[in-house]
Amino acid sequence: MLVLRRKHFFPLGLGLIVLFLVYNLTVQDSQSQFWSGSLAGLRHGGAKGPNHQIDPKVLDDETYFWRQVPTHYPVQAMKPLPSGTPQKLPKIQASFGKEDSRDRQIRLGRRGAVKNAFKRCWKAYSEHAWLQDEVTPITGSSRNTFGGWGATLVDSLDTLWIMGMEDEFEQAVSAAANISFEKSALTEINAFETTIRYLGGFLAAYDLSGDERLLLKAREVGDMLYVAFDTPNRMPITRWDIGRAARGEPQEASRWALVAEIGSLCMEFTRLSFITGNPKWFDATERIMLALKDQQMKTKLPGMWPISVNPQDMKFTEDNGFGLGAMADSVFEYLPKMVALSGGSLPHYEKMYKAAMKTAQKYNLFRPMTPDNADILISGNVRVDKEKGRLNARLEHQGQHLVCFAGGMFAVGGKLLNIPDHLQTARKLVDGCIWTYKNMPLGIMPEVFWMAPCESEEDCPWDEKKWQEAVLEKAGESKDDLSKAAGVIAQRRLPEGFTEIPDGRYILRPEAIESVFIMYRATGDPELLESAWAMFESIQRATQTDLANSAVADVTVASPIDVQQTDSMESFWLGETLKYFYLIFSEPELISLDEFVFNTEAHPFRRLVP
Repeated sequence: MLVLRRKHFFPLGLGLIVLFLVYNLTVQDSQSQFWSGSLAGLRHGGAKGPNHQIDPKVLDDETYFWRQVPTHYPVQAMKPLPSGTPQKLPKIQASFGKEDSRDRQIRLGRRGAVKNAFKRCWKAYSEHAWLQDEVTPITGSSRNTFGGWGATLVDSLDTLWIMGMEDEFEQAVSAAANISFEKSALTEINAFETTIRYLGGFLAAYDLSGDERLLLKAREVGDMLYVAFDTPNRMPITRWDIGRAARGEPQEASRWALVAEIGSLCMEFTRLSFITGNPKWFDATERIMLALKDQQMKTKLPGMWPISVNPQDMKFTEDNGFGLGAMADSVFEYLPKMVALSGGSLPHYEKMYKAAMKTAQKYNLFRPMTPDNADILISGNVRVDKEKGRLNARLEHQGQHLVCFAGGMFAVGGKLLNIPDHLQTARKLVDGCIWTYKNMPLGIMPEVFWMAPCESEEDCPWDEKKWQEAVLEKAGESKDDLSKAAGVIAQRRLPEGFTEIPDGRYILRPEAIESVFIMYRATGDPELLESAWAMFESIQRATQTDLANSAVADVTVASPIDVQQTDSMESFWLGETLKYFYLIFSEPELISLDEFVFNTEAHPFRRLVP
């Protein structure tokens, strides 16, 4: 797995250097009044109370290291924060009725089991890898893969708060307050991962607790990351040589980047600007998003952006690969979430989302042929090639565990923007992920798989011969000799419906339970609770170690006894996966989707509301 939360198939690319921009901007009076008024009306959780005030000293420390690095390419015209009153947007959450005592007892028992799993893992991290990025869940050692700044600690802050682990939260905040972001254990850091894990983690924990120490750390990380934008065209360097940046050496953006890495910074940067009233972070990412907007209908698959882009030349149309999955995912995920975060005050995000999903629904989604004729959808990748002078969009019938987030995205967009067919699409995508979990031997979805597509989405009867032919074709065998099919299926351990499983790992990913959780909150369907519990039990059986939980090498093996654990537990297991499992078995009012919006690392930010 790459040092990327969601893009784990691409080798690490170019490490480039960056510097910082010192800019102390005074916000226009009208905007200051709007944002301070809006923020004063937001209710912070915990003992800080509803009207917690921000100490200006937290925001105005000009002596901080990253504010002292010289600026080579200062902003000439700062984009202001939006003004006006946030809109009253449609509710995302369903109306939940009264819960009977038996259902409540079952739900609380399940929530308790999830919390116990988290506590075991937190204990392992605290005892064996404190202030390191990750604990190794089998050997009890540690590793640093995300800057060496305590990724698991920061990623877990809001989970600790949500689970009511007050003593552990205070201990973690006290430790996090002393993390230095002036240097890194790594030569090259990933700006995207640093943004979603560290900046997102601090912002969410601050939004929940109101603890100013967390806002200080968010500001420090924000100031550090802002240096990555000090390039001739203000496009960021995504794979960043932090040492050269700290020395003040000039830098420029790469000619190659993953679209998710450049286009998935806006939620965190905008939220930091909203809280502080300083528009510099909003300005930094809004430039990217407006450039993406301007080129959205000029790509080879108009409406969607390709997986790789060219930030240095600001060319976002040249690649021919398109998908909602790895390396592109969160650029699309953030479109409806920015509508929620900003209270609808940035209308171009709604337009971008609608255009992107219109294309994705047409080209990227397919119904797979299954033995039970399940009415489900899978999201695949599209390659656009020239054929006799015309562009031809070719769908690859590949599924990914990572792309399970798309069900939640369609659910948020469908409810928030009142698009009923998006909610229907969301349910079929969520059911596709649930189906894939249920139909694997361990009850866990693999990292990457292929399936045979239906000829029609409306009627798709199971055809054993067609499935065997598709299996042979993926294996590079002649589909005319069906006698070989049984051997290929047995050798590759393919359940019915699957044609290839090129990556059978489960790396403790959150995306499936993420979308099941969002769909449950959006519909109130109790069947989703049963699906979530089945997923949790299956994951626990296969991944639990003496210390914590471990990623596994292959979920196609016959039973948990045959599982090979890989001694890896990324921070998102505590920051995302267990958080979503805990929340789906909690009261719907806990982190309501009508009050909060999650970033791609499951960190809840407070929405602007009227």
